[in-house]
Amino acid sequence: MSSHTDHQKGLLVTAIGGLVLSIDIPLIRLANGEAWTILLLRTSCTLAAALIMWAVWRSYSKNAPQLIPGWPGLVVAVIYGLGAVAFMTAVYHTSTADLVFILAFNTVFAALLSWLFLKERPRPLTLAAMALMIVGVAIIVGDSVGTGYLFGDLMALCSAFLIACAITISRASDKDMGFTALIGVILPFGVAAFMVSRTGFQVEAPWWIILNGGVVMPIAFFCLANGPKYISGAEVAMFYLLETILAPVWVWMIFAEAPSRNSLIGGGIMIVTLIAHSLWQLHEGRKRRADLAVHHPA
Repeated sequence: MSSHTDHQKGLLVTAIGGLVLSIDIPLIRLANGEAWTILLLRTSCTLAAALIMWAVWRSYSKNAPQLIPGWPGLVVAVIYGLGAVAFMTAVYHTSTADLVFILAFNTVFAALLSWLFLKERPRPLTLAAMALMIVGVAIIVGDSVGTGYLFGDLMALCSAFLIACAITISRASDKDMGFTALIGVILPFGVAAFMVSRTGFQVEAPWWIILNGGVVMPIAFFCLANGPKYISGAEVAMFYLLETILAPVWVWMIFAEAPSRNSLIGGGIMIVTLIAHSLWQLHEGRKRRADLAVHHPA
């Protein structure tokens, strides 16, 4: 009974995280500001929220994780920081649909990096899924040639690659990086502060970014980071797809920004592939647990 309750709790917590994360890009767009100003506000609010959360945790427990666990943590923080800069650049130079579809490609980068550096060879079905994902991204990026979106798509790819690098290093180090991604915003905060000092503070509705950086991002990442305690990685990955699916819908409803035909085709290929692969992983995980229960009955 307890295991069933924990699983339900994990599903609920992770679903909340995925739903909250899906409004990240719409809130950035609603603020209607210059990119560096938005990045400055977003990172400062996220950093403040992370430090407050950590201080409260620390006051109640001596086992609070380190903000930056050693040199691996420092490297991961820097990579996440660079990824945040690339992400914000992509927001302002490509469509929301292209951005979230391409960000989903980080799963392919992560699998390739794990294969190269952690010697975790993907299964044949995973390799087939990776091939389909590459086709989907190629359709999206190819459609952007000559439209002015190519630079933004490349920045989205760069952000996806950096996220995958951070995930791979975190797994290899076997350290608790719970706060590292949030503390990593110090780098883009510094860059944004320098740029804003030169360009000026330009934003029409800063409260949307304060809500985003101070509430939405900490809640989303806290929920998604705690999901794996209760449910499988495949199930967590399914809820990450909520942003990929819902963010373009919110932007279409608010700003009437409709994705292009090729963007929908490429994104559709990626979403169907990710869902099918996650369901297969979930099935395989349950099958292995059932086999273990048969061979090692309690």
